Amino acid sequence: EVQLQASGGGSVQAGGSLKLSCAASGFPFDGHAIGWFRQAPGKEREGVSCIGWSDGYTLYRDSVKDRFTIFIDNAKNTVYLQMNSLKPEDTGVYSCAAAWVPTTTPRAYTSWGQGTLVTVSS
Repeated sequence: EVQLQASGGGSVQAGGSLKLSCAASGFPFDGHAIGWFRQAPGKEREGVSCIGWSDGYTLYRDSVKDRFTIFIDNAKNTVYLQMNSLKPEDTGVYSCAAAWVPTTTPRAYTSWGQGTLVTVSS
């Protein structure tokens, strides 16, 4: 059974940092990609970043490039999203999910974990 558990959300002021964690278990990591998504109140879910577990290939949405970094700790089976220089528009519920290919398109992902709330105040 695929299990993904996101954590690390919180409330910060603009310019601050947070590090989100996605603990993965129950599936063969090789050949999969893990994506981070967010959903702000009243808005559709959007892809933030993703990483291929085998080759480390990464993708970022334009608005987070140079501020967010996605990486894997293989020893802990955990994917992290380091978020720096946070802005109020980064506010939302952040979720991680697994797919067969690295993409930031939500519909490509079939296994989702619970989200963690990130609130950035101005």
